Amino acid sequence: MTDRAEVTAVRGPVLDIRVEGELPAIHDAVEIGTGQDAIYAEVQAHLDTRHARVIALQSTQGIARGAPARLTGGPLSVPVGSAVLGRLVDVMGRVGDGKGALPADAPRRPIHRAAPSLSDQRGQTKVFSTGIKVLDLLAPLAQGGKSAMFGGAGVGKTVLVTELIRAMVSGYDGISVFAGIGERSREGHEMLHEMHDSGVLDQTVLVYGQMNEPPGARWRVPLTAMSIAEHFRDEEDRNVLLLMDNVFRFVQAGSEVSGLLGRMPSRVGYQPTLETEVADLQERIASVGRASVTAIEAVYVPADDFTDPAVSAISAHVDSTVVLSRQLAAEGIYPAIDPIATTSVLLDPQVVGEEHARVAGRIRELIEHYQELRDVIALLGVEELGREERLLVGRARRLQRFLTQPFFVAAAYTGMEGRSVPVADTVAGCAAILAGECDDWDEASLYMIGTLDEARAREAQRKGAAA
Repeated sequence: MTDRAEVTAVRGPVLDIRVEGELPAIHDAVEIGTGQDAIYAEVQAHLDTRHARVIALQSTQGIARGAPARLTGGPLSVPVGSAVLGRLVDVMGRVGDGKGALPADAPRRPIHRAAPSLSDQRGQTKVFSTGIKVLDLLAPLAQGGKSAMFGGAGVGKTVLVTELIRAMVSGYDGISVFAGIGERSREGHEMLHEMHDSGVLDQTVLVYGQMNEPPGARWRVPLTAMSIAEHFRDEEDRNVLLLMDNVFRFVQAGSEVSGLLGRMPSRVGYQPTLETEVADLQERIASVGRASVTAIEAVYVPADDFTDPAVSAISAHVDSTVVLSRQLAAEGIYPAIDPIATTSVLLDPQVVGEEHARVAGRIRELIEHYQELRDVIALLGVEELGREERLLVGRARRLQRFLTQPFFVAAAYTGMEGRSVPVADTVAGCAAILAGECDDWDEASLYMIGTLDEARAREAQRKGAAA
């Protein structure tokens, strides 16, 4: 576009521009400044027939009134395809890993795009087998579905995310796209090194909007990651695992932008457009043609309040809800997934089979019963329980330990080789514990193993040593 424009006001990351000619469309990108100091912004409002308000995607330091603005004629576009595999990029697709620039001929794709129509989406439900026992058993993930992982800091979220990336790369010939929304630079460096060391970086794209960046950058990082994922799904027919950490910071950045633009706040101070913003992102995650985008999203729960509007808005779109428990992490139960609060719409006999659904339901009942008795056990001791209750408590504790497992990506820290367990072996092992086969086994024999056969060998070894 040749229409000339200039900056008329600068209020932090919010700028007003005067346009000589036709106003740019909402969500169009605008380049402000010249040369190396130029920054990109996105149109958010039309103030009158000559003025538009834009939100900066980079720091506005050094930008002054009268600075020239260039209308790009469309939304921000970012590089996609094989060129970005193994690279770390920002919201605008610029590399930040020190490995040199991307090829000039790399294909580009706009970050704003309509969700696939319902008629184009595949309705069939395929389970994404992760090899992680507790996930596959109690919260099966859907290919082309969305799973939310609720948890705080220090409960093993990053390790679980990295293991899921490894599962996608090794088992599904797929691509992983990681969106770090409002991440600390330390976390970004750790993730980059962990992926490099575990050998999954070549099939992964890292997209980061760091904590110190303007709210506009943090707000648009998921859309950049989504555009990269859509290219692999639509153009290359490859399955994509999209991981977002943390979706709550996406909502938070949207709230900051809304306040900067002077919009009236809604419930609990959130932006009035909260539901629309979440839906615009979530509805783009789908199975189209022969490939799918499967999303696993980490979500921070403010003050552990699951009725928070942001948490409710995200929860409405997900198929599986995985809750990470600080108490289980403190007890050394890893992955620290709460078997009671964790749910999935796929845990249905018609999807996973009668036996799987029955075993999962029985495990939930048993562990819930054990949780109810914990206060009694803490006060009076397990000896005060009846024989039947003691038996059930023992089985619940053995099930908890059987559902732990060492991860491949954590082998350097734990000293244990990782395990990937087929769903059938997980169900069979849990069914055997429920049937009482392991009632006289030492609990330690079931801790941090793969299949029940491994525990059986460990128990036989222990009994042999004791004899």
